[in-house]
Amino acid sequence: MVYDYCVIGAGIVGLATARAILDRQPGATVIVLEKEADVAAHQTGHNSGVIHAGIYYEPGSLKADLCKQGAAATKRFADEHGIEYRVTGKLLVATDDVELARMEKLTDRARINGIDHERLGAAELRDREPLVSGVGALLVKDTGIVDYRLVCRALAQDITEVGAEVRTGSEAVGVDERDDCVTVTTPDTTVRARTLIACAGLQADRIARLAGLPVDFQIMPFRGEYYRLRPEKSSIVRHLIYPIPDPDLPFLGVHLSPTIGGDITVGPNAVLGFAREKYEPFGFDRRDVAEMLRFPGLRRVAAANVRTGVREMRNAIFKRGYLDECRKYCPSLELDDLKDRHAGIRAQAVLRDGTFVHDFLIRSTDRMVHVVNAPSPAATSALPIGRMIAERAVT
Repeated sequence: MVYDYCVIGAGIVGLATARAILDRQPGATVIVLEKEADVAAHQTGHNSGVIHAGIYYEPGSLKADLCKQGAAATKRFADEHGIEYRVTGKLLVATDDVELARMEKLTDRARINGIDHERLGAAELRDREPLVSGVGALLVKDTGIVDYRLVCRALAQDITEVGAEVRTGSEAVGVDERDDCVTVTTPDTTVRARTLIACAGLQADRIARLAGLPVDFQIMPFRGEYYRLRPEKSSIVRHLIYPIPDPDLPFLGVHLSPTIGGDITVGPNAVLGFAREKYEPFGFDRRDVAEMLRFPGLRRVAAANVRTGVREMRNAIFKRGYLDECRKYCPSLELDDLKDRHAGIRAQAVLRDGTFVHDFLIRSTDRMVHVVNAPSPAATSALPIGRMIAERAVT
């Protein structure tokens, strides 16, 4: 059998793409290949579950447009499928004059991007969150929380109900593009399709290389480590509490995040990982490390981020340093409040000159579309990203 479409990767972007293809071309034959035993096994299932509003992103950028569309689409999808979500709002808290100046720039960006927001002074911040300290805050009203694993399971059910196949335990170990089709080899079988869409996340560069694409970047794994607050602290805040981000860094900083399950997570930090898919502390994979060491971009990233890297590594090793990051805006937290450490791993595409790829990056051939960089807010933006990819793929 030759399928119309084969999707590699059953994270949220891959499943949203399969659904969008079937919306555009009802009756198409679609197969989704996933190497793990379940959907949402990596980035999608290990994030903080935030439905972002889109405040951080450059006005007019793909990120800004897709995030705003995606937030609304995610909430609609959850309503249609009976998936719980909550609109908690997000408070971006400034703790000094430098952060206050950065907050003013974010306020301007929120206005330009059409984000519903409110600027708060220190007293108004205390009124809303008595245990949070700052000289000011920016309230982003439409930010919410959801369990993206449940979203993925609902997406998988949607597409299988109309005839698609989601085949787990099927790792792509070979990709061969011909004039009439693309052949994907797994350890157990061979799948042929007229069009291939690769949404491989942490393995995006390897799948692109398997397919014969020129690869001038590498996926670097950045660990984001979280703690859960002990249950007695589960009502310490009502909103998501974020620091004002440093515009020179690609990560948003350690934040307090209420979850749908009723916990509050603290994190993530951002530490260059020694493995793409090992979540235990100091997980190590020889192949992953060897590839990074051979990649010239690693040296340039390290040289440009020495101070930040040392701080983040210190906080990964010593809980006290991690706590200090949180106490800048939530001083009542104590060391014993941080429990149950766990991690997610973010796939960050880096060019050979050490430049971080901040926006979505897609590479195409006659019969293939490869999503080679889908950074945060990819989970929030997944439904419109899927539609965008389907527009490219469906002929």
